[in-house]
Amino acid sequence: MLTKKFLKTKDVCDVTFEYEGAGETAALAGDFNNWQPEPMTKAKKEGSPFRAKVRLPKDGEFEFRYLVDGENWENDTAADAYRTNEHGSENGVVVTTA
Repeated sequence: MLTKKFLKTKDVCDVTFEYEGAGETAALAGDFNNWQPEPMTKAKKEGSPFRAKVRLPKDGEFEFRYLVDGENWENDTAADAYRTNEHGSENGVVVTTA
């Protein structure tokens, strides 16, 4: 799931990424962080999703995926769009246009 908050005083958008699937760990990777997986946090409450908050420039499109348990790439079912990548699978896309 994606949640976007547009800041009125800056040309940025706070995007909260949530991975709700199964797994012991999850990391967020995308073209906004050179595809370097960054660990996502999870609340201790059972059933809580993994979360990561990223500040992205407004009026952009950014590709991303979740790396689950260090080996399985997953997409967000709530992505704004999907694009085929060079590995023959798809990346999720988040659009930061208000």
